[in-house]
Amino acid sequence: MKFSKWTFWQYLITRAARRQGFLDPIELLARLRSFAQPSEVGEPVELLRAGVVFHARGLINSRVIQYNLDWVWPYWVERQFNPHDESFIPRAFSVSHINLTHRNWTALGYPDCEEFPLVDPCGLLTPCLDGWSLDGWVCTEEGGNLFPSRTLDGTQRQDLSRGLTITTRVRQGDLMLSSTASVELEDGRPVCVLTLTGRADTPAWLVLALRPANTEGISFINDVVLSPDRTTWVVNDEQSVAFSAPAERHLVSDYGHGDVALHLKQAHARAALDERSEGSCDRGMVTAAVLFAIPEGGERILTARIPLSHTASVLAENAWPDLRASACTLQCPDRKYQELYDAAITSLILHSPGDVYPGPSTYRRFWFRDAVYIIHALLCVGLEPRAARALSRFPERQTQLGYFRSQDGEWDSNGEVLWILQRYQQLSGKKLSADWHNVIARGARWIMRKRLSGTLDAPHAGLLPAGFSAEHLGPNDYYYWDDFWGIAGLHSASDMVRSLDPEMAAEFTHAAADFTAAVDRSLVFCAQRLGRPGMPASPYRRLDSGAIGSLVSGYPLQQLAADDPRLLDCADYLLKSCFIDGAFFQDMIHSGLNAYLTLHVAQVLLRASDPRYQELMDAVAGLATPTGQWPEAIHPRTGGGCMGDGHHVWAAAEWVLMVRNCFVREEGDRLILCAGIGERWLQVGSPVLFGPAPTCFGPVSITLSPLPDTGIEIVLQAAWHDQEPAIDVRLPGYEPVTLERNATTVTLKKEEIPA
Repeated sequence: MKFSKWTFWQYLITRAARRQGFLDPIELLARLRSFAQPSEVGEPVELLRAGVVFHARGLINSRVIQYNLDWVWPYWVERQFNPHDESFIPRAFSVSHINLTHRNWTALGYPDCEEFPLVDPCGLLTPCLDGWSLDGWVCTEEGGNLFPSRTLDGTQRQDLSRGLTITTRVRQGDLMLSSTASVELEDGRPVCVLTLTGRADTPAWLVLALRPANTEGISFINDVVLSPDRTTWVVNDEQSVAFSAPAERHLVSDYGHGDVALHLKQAHARAALDERSEGSCDRGMVTAAVLFAIPEGGERILTARIPLSHTASVLAENAWPDLRASACTLQCPDRKYQELYDAAITSLILHSPGDVYPGPSTYRRFWFRDAVYIIHALLCVGLEPRAARALSRFPERQTQLGYFRSQDGEWDSNGEVLWILQRYQQLSGKKLSADWHNVIARGARWIMRKRLSGTLDAPHAGLLPAGFSAEHLGPNDYYYWDDFWGIAGLHSASDMVRSLDPEMAAEFTHAAADFTAAVDRSLVFCAQRLGRPGMPASPYRRLDSGAIGSLVSGYPLQQLAADDPRLLDCADYLLKSCFIDGAFFQDMIHSGLNAYLTLHVAQVLLRASDPRYQELMDAVAGLATPTGQWPEAIHPRTGGGCMGDGHHVWAAAEWVLMVRNCFVREEGDRLILCAGIGERWLQVGSPVLFGPAPTCFGPVSITLSPLPDTGIEIVLQAAWHDQEPAIDVRLPGYEPVTLERNATTVTLKKEEIPA
């Protein structure tokens, strides 16, 4: 019997594990893999690496937090470790203590700056990625303390009027604290600015506290030094925090002496000469506080400034107003929808400094899947230069074999890239340069080569191989999500190369048709097996929440007609079986309510003229944080984030795309206008405006003006790329109209409902 080297090592590993009383890791790994379809990639290394880092932090948390609950911890810890709170999670056999109930934060920043300071729900500011934090407190000389993370009596809002600021206000008895955080430019360099305002009826201190923790857990502070003039901290020998006034009192502590918060009562009695100006801790748990007296019955204001990355480029002044002015504008009487739209535009701008990022923290990395949806949103609201800049970086991520790789084992990326390149051409009215021709051709041929043989005697014949795909669909399988994207990519490639190489275009069109036929055959098998037309996630799955991926055939790809039974039955299954309180609950991986996936279902319903799309939009609006953001997944009980980034940019992109499609969307060779504008927006004297919104036919602007006689006047302004398309006005509750050629104004009457 012949043994390979790997067989020999397997034998040694198995024997060593069993001798020590451990489970056999080789057998365990084989068992794990048996629950997924055989694949060339088990799990993407990038996800494994991210998971290891994530839980390594959780291990540190487990060693520190639960044994020091008398410290002042971030909001999520105070809630999650409190047995009286709904957010409480027992620790027991949980080796890793991570934030699973309040993954909520809002990113700050400045256009084209790569740093995204975070503000948590109680105002805790984390200036740099995965770093230490700054908190504001109010403490009286009698021992009364206002710690924001321990009070539920607070409000938070995002102000976009002069840039991007977040203000948090908390109150406890006669103590009040307001904190405002923003990023400003100083000589073209970004600086994070935190302004604290404390009020008290009795003598008290306004406290700026340095914290070795953030929204994910412990973040080490090894040392801190207060400058001789008492106006600056230097943290870990590299970052500075400058105060607007010299510290009147200064406290510093280490792990052995406990949190500096435990020593606040000593502050009023301690003279400055007795204070320590610096502190260190070999465990990385330095805490420090600078104190400023609040006059009795008055207030005290303090500003702290933290320089961010020292980038070589100087950032542009007035970038916020200039970029917002270039984006498609929404004006509507629904304040909530208006604020969410404006906040989403801000998120798109902020998170596209070069590459586009699906989040400022946990997801401050690149994936083609998220990038394509975000870039599509940028294009659809007129932020084309930012989209073009992000797209220009795609070729460097393409392998020699043509694979657009952000992580291994995901076979959707090539189709996504080719589709968004075509959408760029359509929405911008610009042709890609000749340099893209080989990139497109290699990307399309990779899809063609990657497909499995169509002669296999199996339901996955002709599909893409089993892969990890979108991680929220489940273990490795033959996902229709990948296939629908692959078909779209081939059609897009054909369209883009047609003028230069008609023969190649025909080749790609034929390949797309053959691919479509393979998917159709596989879906017929599924329909027979399941006894209904709804599309599961793969040929071997029952209908479950992973079927959400198959909706991509309707939105955004429009490969299936709006009334295709397979599409509508899939959506109907999800609505009946996978929704909680009006929002889609993804019970695989995410285990939370998903704003962006709920909107995918809403898009399918909107396209089918099903009025339930509005209920889904309202549910998503209700899930937004006070600053107008969504975590990737939302705890169905606490409303806090339970998975992923606490400020999820894909969700912001989907909100923008949903609003856009309510006003205008392409359907084949036609434009559909106003199909998602609800009656509640149409109030006499309150015109509704949207535009200019890029479409594949040219940018359009729409104004709806309610008339006193229950009619609606709609004014259309357009700058067509070429010939004017057919235009259908489908305002719910009003008679549908197809505009005459060159018409710019139409008046709609209420639709008569038969008795």
